[in-house]
Amino acid sequence: MKINLLNIFLRIKKNFGLIFILLTIVSISLAINRKINNKNYSIFIEFSHAYGIRPGTMLRLRGLNIGHIVSVKLSLNTVLVLANINSSLIVIPRNVLIETNQAGLLNEAVVDIFPLENIEVMDQQLINPLSSKCLSSKIVCHLSHLKGDRGLNYDDLVRATTRISQRFDDPRFFNLFYTFLYNGIELSHNFVYISTYLLDLFSEFQRKI
Repeated sequence: MKINLLNIFLRIKKNFGLIFILLTIVSISLAINRKINNKNYSIFIEFSHAYGIRPGTMLRLRGLNIGHIVSVKLSLNTVLVLANINSSLIVIPRNVLIETNQAGLLNEAVVDIFPLENIEVMDQQLINPLSSKCLSSKIVCHLSHLKGDRGLNYDDLVRATTRISQRFDDPRFFNLFYTFLYNGIELSHNFVYISTYLLDLFSEFQRKI
């Protein structure tokens, strides 16, 4: 009886050891996989103007936050921005529209990425921006160089509104508007006169027939 209990205890201890080893291997594999998947990558974006972009500015893809701006460098004719993508699992098509917009109550600058096409990739290796096969794919790779443009800007809206108000304050605008209105009234009177004359001719022609 004591021998049987000892054998059962040894078997349980052996199985527990195997289970512990398996759990350790699974945990290490998950940790390595998570570390690989969470590995970030960077891209360069070129703008003609900074448009309020600074280090820490949010980078969005389809409206979701995917990273941030790391640095902004001024060159002779352009502004070069280095952006960091949070994970290599975030895939960006090469055919994209990149715009600077303003969002929030404080009108903070954000960089929006709008994909212009959908990509279907069968090989998992081809959708990794850090892969050596990335250059032959249709996605943005690590350290790719893209061009951005200006999107919705609050300063431009204020400037346009100011210009319109200045136009209304200009006396030449009212003189032009009055001339246009006067000519329109004259044309409408002439149109009514010609229409009445043609109707009279048509009525006279019908009576003669």
